[in-house]
Amino acid sequence: MTSPEETGEIELIQIAQQGDADAFGRLVVRYQQAVFNIAYRMTGNRQEAEDVAQEAFIKSYQALDRFDPTRPFAPWLYRITTNTALNWIKRRRPEADMDEETTRSETTPDIEAQTIAVEMSDRLRAAIAKLAPNYRAVIELCHFQGLSYKEMSEALNVPLSDVKSWLFRARRRLREVLA
Repeated sequence: MTSPEETGEIELIQIAQQGDADAFGRLVVRYQQAVFNIAYRMTGNRQEAEDVAQEAFIKSYQALDRFDPTRPFAPWLYRITTNTALNWIKRRRPEADMDEETTRSETTPDIEAQTIAVEMSDRLRAAIAKLAPNYRAVIELCHFQGLSYKEMSEALNVPLSDVKSWLFRARRRLREVLA
């Protein structure tokens, strides 16, 4: 018998598809940080990101019987998360600024360098928050989740050409805002 840690993703998915909530719970644990990060970078608000992540996991659990286990799980889950975040944003007006909470490195002894890094991080977050939702999505999936163009196309359910043009425009807009 294999331990829960040794249980492969495909096996977990198949067990979860048979109705085992514990197996799906292990999938949630594996992906909760990535799903939260997508939601946070899309919404720009920690509380909303938590709500979006929770809603995305609920939707993915409800749709799990339609998931094809021969395909990668992560892009499928990220598409659900991205679509959930986009729908959330449509229901409310996106805010210009991200949460004030930032990740600060306490290992950097140089306070000046640390301060500059925090300021740049804050500027980047604010610039990303000003992007259109589809541009935010491609920036998140490409630069923070490491998805390929093909995986982003699948996750966003748009043609590959759209992904490439959105990413190009998003990067150009970020350069303009940060200049």
